[in-house]
Parts: sequence; structure tokens; C-alpha cells
Amino acid sequence: METQLEKVLSDIVTQPDTVGALLANRQGLCLGVKGDINPNVSGIGMAISDQVAGLEPRNAVAQPEARHPTICLYSGNRRCVIQRNGEITGVIYKQHTSAPTSD
Repeated sequence: METQLEKVLSDIVTQPDTVGALLANRQGLCLGVKGDINPNVSGIGMAISDQVAGLEPRNAVAQPEARHPTICLYSGNRRCVIQRNGEITGVIYKQHTSAPTSD
């Protein structure tokens, strides 16, 4: 399983504008990390995912796959994307890139 997690993390950090990624288990413990991201945010990412899922608890019954939405947080020149898939929560940091301005 560790090899699969490493491959997933490697695939994620090679995406454009991605600077770091981590995967956490249901308890918020970091399973793996790649790039510029603090492994200590694994618990926070998992907790945020749980809290946001509680905003629409009826979705858990009607659409179990929609129970854990994708969360985007913006701060300065970075974006943090959090999503859970089953027992694994992913946290991805992306760098904002500005489009060139025309004069």
C-alpha cells in the first residue's frame, strides 16, 4: 500500500501549479507527504472535511458519494484543496499563477 500512496503523491505533485500534497487516514494521521507542505496539517485537513460534510447531512443518505465535498481555501498566493475519498483525505497546496497582463 505504501508504494501505491507514493505513486499517487508523485502523480499529484507533478500537476501544474501544485507545490505539495499529503494523504491522511481517518484519524488524521499523515500517511505520506510530497513537496512543500507541513505534515502536521493532516489532522486539520481531515477535521475540516468532517465539518464541511456536516453542513448538508441529508446528502449522506441521498448521495453517499457526495458526503465529502471538495473544499478550496485561498490564502495569499496559495490555494489549499481538501477532499476525502473513503478513508483517505487528500490535502493539496497549489500556487496561484497570475496570467500575464497586456499593456
